[in-house]
Amino acid sequence: MFERLFKLKQNNTTVKTEIAAGITTFVTMAYILAVNPNILSAAGMDSTAVLLATCLASFFGTLIMAFAANLPFALSAGMGLNAYFAYTVCGIMGYSWQTALLAVFIEGIIFIVLSLTKVRESIFNCIPLELKRAVSVGIGLFIAFIGLQNAGLAVDSATLVSLVDFRENFSTSGICALLAIIGLMITAVLYIKKVKGSILIGVFGTWILGIICQLTGIYVPDGESYFSLFPTFAMTDFSKLGETFGQCFNADLGSVGIFNFIAVIFSFLFVDLFDTLGTIIGVSTKANMLDKDGRLPAIKPALMADAVATSAGAVLGTSTTTTFVESSAGVAAGGRTGLTALTTAVLFLLSMFLAPIFIAIPSFATAPALIIVGFLMFSTIAELKVDETNYTSAIPAYLCILAMPLFYSISEGIAIGIISYVVINLVCGKAKQINPLMYVLAVMFVLKYVFL
Repeated sequence: MFERLFKLKQNNTTVKTEIAAGITTFVTMAYILAVNPNILSAAGMDSTAVLLATCLASFFGTLIMAFAANLPFALSAGMGLNAYFAYTVCGIMGYSWQTALLAVFIEGIIFIVLSLTKVRESIFNCIPLELKRAVSVGIGLFIAFIGLQNAGLAVDSATLVSLVDFRENFSTSGICALLAIIGLMITAVLYIKKVKGSILIGVFGTWILGIICQLTGIYVPDGESYFSLFPTFAMTDFSKLGETFGQCFNADLGSVGIFNFIAVIFSFLFVDLFDTLGTIIGVSTKANMLDKDGRLPAIKPALMADAVATSAGAVLGTSTTTTFVESSAGVAAGGRTGLTALTTAVLFLLSMFLAPIFIAIPSFATAPALIIVGFLMFSTIAELKVDETNYTSAIPAYLCILAMPLFYSISEGIAIGIISYVVINLVCGKAKQINPLMYVLAVMFVLKYVFL
């Protein structure tokens, strides 16, 4: 059955590999089940309701990706977009969370239309292959940086970021950072030795080491930022979902200026569009899913899954649902088909019942997976051609790579890459090699920086 549905032999994979990859993707994404409710609660939303909505939206969107696109990509509430939802739209701008959900719902509808008219597909196909490769490299550095932060290894300092002081607060931050390094070494060695499921083994192995440290008193939870590493067993209050379900249709637009509301929709639309494209480009490139022209054959259903999940998630009660860059963890573990996505989707559904267990996986345990996957995506840099014959492509690619981790945004990296590509090639007399749609994208990005 799986062979017929997902064409496993054609994609040179097996059921065992796909399921292991799906579990790996889920484990590296599981943090969203703790983070998203925490962020959206700042907008006045019930945490349990957001958790349930996140699980259901992730299940629904990833399920569509599995069967419609047959791709190993998973979807959930997008990081950055949820922060914009809670802290900017609901916080600084003062909109109700119901109004913000309506903006997300409308954004999803617009994306569905754009996907049906092939606009999003055209944008994907117009981006030069060198920039697509650069996106993969940039995302690699970006998620590795996230891993370093989750591990507590990279911390704020007078130089913006620096290495953590292991000796200070050793029983909390110090030991967590040290365990992340140990987990990273374990994962790296297992991967080099081609052990199946090495990334997943690394995650659980690091977690187990943390539990041992807590049992022996080396790790001491403080109840504020560092909690017990033992999984807990509790029942979820499913009735809470009623507090957010359908509330996007109860938004009061009377006190909201129409132009301000349109600006909010456009902001959600813009960031989601290029975060999604960047993620799909980067993960597809690393998985060798692009054809000889640098195109992804299943791009249309993939984008449609993303669009439908966004609107469905808004109805359920969560911020923009989008394709996750952590899907690259599953790809690195061998995932190549929708069976990987199906496995991840099922785990998101089950997590509603066992959320306390899944959420108990600490960030320092998933950090090694992100860092290793970052390396695997970064390795695409070897495919970038850099010499004096193609500086007009190589320099924009370099700027794209540089911007993603330093500006902490996939979409900012794509924006700088596209703008610089158009400007450099235009000034250097290579206007003929610029796809007309690239001019449109460059202008749109410039306008974004001017007006948003």
